[in-house]
Amino acid sequence: MKIIEVKIVKLDTAKWSAEIVKDYVAEDRQLQIFLNGKLYATMSCSPDDLKELAIGHLLSDGLIKALEEIEEITIEETGVCSINVRTRPGVSRGSSRVIAATYSKPKNHTLKRLCKVRSNIMVKAETILKCVETLSKIAETYRKTGGVHVAAIYKGDGSLICFAEDVGRYNAVDKAIGKCALAKANFNECLLAVSGRLSSDMVSKAATVRIPIIASISAALSSGVKVAKAANITLIGFVRGNRMNIYNAAERIIS
Repeated sequence: MKIIEVKIVKLDTAKWSAEIVKDYVAEDRQLQIFLNGKLYATMSCSPDDLKELAIGHLLSDGLIKALEEIEEITIEETGVCSINVRTRPGVSRGSSRVIAATYSKPKNHTLKRLCKVRSNIMVKAETILKCVETLSKIAETYRKTGGVHVAAIYKGDGSLICFAEDVGRYNAVDKAIGKCALAKANFNECLLAVSGRLSSDMVSKAATVRIPIIASISAALSSGVKVAKAANITLIGFVRGNRMNIYNAAERIIS
């Protein structure tokens, strides 16, 4: 991920001192995703892992069900960066939209469309703690800038499959999902660890690709809990130190 070096005035009001120092900020840019020649999504994102972002976004939005449904992906860097995804004949298409940084409250008809996630995965509580703790160790851009989110997908034994960073927490999840799909991993036997809040959109992404467990260092929102219950997802928030809050389907966690 590209990091931009900047000069800042570092002001300390306690000491009444100010100095010009070197600092770093995370780069972001606008991205357009075209699906079968039509604009599907416009978003602000970090300019890396764009192919994985597009794949993960289409999978987590339910536009495609498998990687094999994609026929071709091309990236154009002229002006606004754009990704052109062409699917095989018969794959559904979506309408144009702008991706915001906020979450949307789930509607009843959306919840009814969610299938129950069936999985026999059992994960030790210690494994969940280590997976979330590892986020801060692998998130190099976050340590330097504090301006990105991180998402990682692990196997049930805690071994890392992939991770991603992005200025948007949903983008980070999509990139991780895209990388996981390209690695041919079985989502149903994985867990997703994230740095962002557990909103309805965040949990819906996991539900759509059939990830049974999602854990975060941050809080769960009521909309996220509602989706987790509808989709039978194990939802865990405030994973810090030796503690965690399990909001749903605690039977998958071995204490």
